[in-house]
Amino acid sequence: MLASIFVVQGAEAFAHPDPLVPRARRITDRVGPTLGNVNPDLRADARTLVKLNGAVMAAAGVLMITPLRRPAAVAVALSLVPTTLAAHSYWEHEDPAQRRQQRVQFLKNLGLLGGLLLAAGDTEGRPGLRWRTGHLISDANRSVHREARHTRSRVRAAAAGTLLGRKLSH
Repeated sequence: MLASIFVVQGAEAFAHPDPLVPRARRITDRVGPTLGNVNPDLRADARTLVKLNGAVMAAAGVLMITPLRRPAAVAVALSLVPTTLAAHSYWEHEDPAQRRQQRVQFLKNLGLLGGLLLAAGDTEGRPGLRWRTGHLISDANRSVHREARHTRSRVRAAAAGTLLGRKLSH
């Protein structure tokens, strides 16, 4: 259910990018040159970047129902950030009604972002990396303490044996 909005809206943005381009320019005009600096082949105009973003949303949205759901959720989350900043910058609107409407859309996207982050971290009940690491450290700590107690006992026994041996030889 979380993925449905991204599949539909992503496909729409890919198929019909032109209505989205004017609002997207505030982000694409900043990102485009940076991409071009990283790799000249990545230099793209606003329309191409809108289509690319739509394709990522749609494809990753579909992948969210497969075993690749965690990386797909990350991909959608990463594409949602520039989309939200470009389309719902409520702080730039003077009209109170429009500002309120854009704020609602911004907060909706923020909520969707939270859902995507939960989906990206979901391990389906299997212990995650954090849990496994914590238990590995805990097990190692117990093992070290157990070995230290055992060594302490052997040292005491050896010391007692040495003292007993001296007493017997005198």
